[in-house]
Amino acid sequence: MVPTPPFLHHTPSDAAALDRPWRRPGAARYALTRIRGALRPPVEVYTPDPDSMVIERDSEVLTRDGTVLRVNVHRPVGDGPFPVILSAHPYGKDNLPTPKRFGKGYTLPFQYRALRQTAPVRFSSLTSWESPDPAFWTAQGYVVVNADLRGCGHSDGIGSPFAGQEGEDVHDLVEWAAVQPWSTGRVAMLGVSYLAITQWEAAATRPPHLVAIVPWEGFTDAYRDLMCPGGIRETGFIKMWSRGVKTNRLAYDISTETAEHPLRDDYWRSLVPDLAAIEVPALVCGSFSDNNLHSRGSMRGFEKISSIEKHLYTHRGGKWATFYSAEAQRAQIDFLARHLREDPTAPQLPAVRLEVRESRDAVVDVRDESRWPPASTQWTSLFVGSEGLTSDEPDAGSISFDPAKTAVRFGITFGADTEICGPAALRLFVSVTDADDVDLFVGLEKWRGTEYVPFEGSYGFGRDRITTGWMRASLRELDPALSTPHAPVPTYERRQPLEPGEIVQVAVPLGPSATAFRHGEQLRLVIAGRWLWPRNPLIGNAPAAYESGSRGRATVHWGPDAPSRLLVPVTRG
Repeated sequence: MVPTPPFLHHTPSDAAALDRPWRRPGAARYALTRIRGALRPPVEVYTPDPDSMVIERDSEVLTRDGTVLRVNVHRPVGDGPFPVILSAHPYGKDNLPTPKRFGKGYTLPFQYRALRQTAPVRFSSLTSWESPDPAFWTAQGYVVVNADLRGCGHSDGIGSPFAGQEGEDVHDLVEWAAVQPWSTGRVAMLGVSYLAITQWEAAATRPPHLVAIVPWEGFTDAYRDLMCPGGIRETGFIKMWSRGVKTNRLAYDISTETAEHPLRDDYWRSLVPDLAAIEVPALVCGSFSDNNLHSRGSMRGFEKISSIEKHLYTHRGGKWATFYSAEAQRAQIDFLARHLREDPTAPQLPAVRLEVRESRDAVVDVRDESRWPPASTQWTSLFVGSEGLTSDEPDAGSISFDPAKTAVRFGITFGADTEICGPAALRLFVSVTDADDVDLFVGLEKWRGTEYVPFEGSYGFGRDRITTGWMRASLRELDPALSTPHAPVPTYERRQPLEPGEIVQVAVPLGPSATAFRHGEQLRLVIAGRWLWPRNPLIGNAPAAYESGSRGRATVHWGPDAPSRLLVPVTRG
């Protein structure tokens, strides 16, 4: 470890204290923006020129086991052949914006109203949820193939969400597209969220004609990244997602499977793609604004794949506004020109495009980096104590809280401009009374005096923290082969209940971030026994929710025999 960057003297607000982190200033003002955005989302749908492309709907693709999948093919006008961009998902390739019955314009899929849009979004009426816009990409000279996964939309069979069967099916889709008369034989994949997850799955099977992937915010470990982060079952988004795909023909309900498999067993391990087997060039989008869903898995994918040509595009904007933005599309165009079209004159992307923000709407730096986390990272320990977060180990002490009703906080005020970029980790010494377990929900916040500074978060939530983490104390066992001080990896394979009064060490991994602090601004650590936001959809992080498991009373300990500390990645300061 290196010395901490310069800090001011500790202010009264830095000291250890009880807190209610689900109450933060600015909620009412934010609720008004949510209402306005739901009524009139900033989404523009345009009608493409019908003569600008050739469209073939419901083309049949026979998989290796005889199941028929159906795809829509959008081709540029002309003889071709053309390179192919493929996407596959469970949301219905034909679930498109529909013309309004009265008046001009289109009726949007419900997601664009339910999930806040952070900036104007524009795409054609041929664009299904989170997929590449066929009108845009055919104009660039690519065939766009949009597929219904097995058991979804117009495809036959029974689907298995996130399972290896999907990878095999998409493998077969790639190989089908490669041998069509309109194809050059070179296929890439592009898309957001589930359309990124299927890229990891398919690329791990190594289809011979897959030459590049662009997984734009897609998790790589269902248990760790979404279903049970920290071993705590997610009960909000996944239930909503399951209802959203209830018309599909699926072998199982993933929400039910999560309840029936609370530990990371063989079932969950079977859903993890072999990232090391992926060797094709990859442009990976890893946002800092999707910590409840894709951020950690995207970063893991970038780090673990074996591709020699791999690039990380980071941001902290809205998921959909960024994907369809001119800047992101420019990066996608350059990457695909180089690796799908084999154009040696196409610009070479940096290894990492790093975006640093000081608040939700204020970008302070966008720069190229050679690696993630940045090479300049100095892993810095901030010890938990009665004065807050300190550079020196404090004397022994503790603070207790009711996990269901209150939380504890610790702060530190920066005495110089400082930048924190990368994942963080909390090592906490805790005990419980009248219980044998405690769920720990951890957040890092930024404050300017009495002003809470919000950031963009998952599901369009505009009042998020810098980063968050989860950990059930009884599942604290770490995997020694995978864990590092700044990236602990729990196994989640066996429960170790706490004995009365027993002090145990719990490591809580915190998601990636890239945040700038000005002189006099505060970094605040909050620790609770319940999710850090209310369930109210207007002011909370809806639909995110987690099971309630904490009981009794919890105590955080510090001092020479219980060195609780926060490890942060300081890149400038």
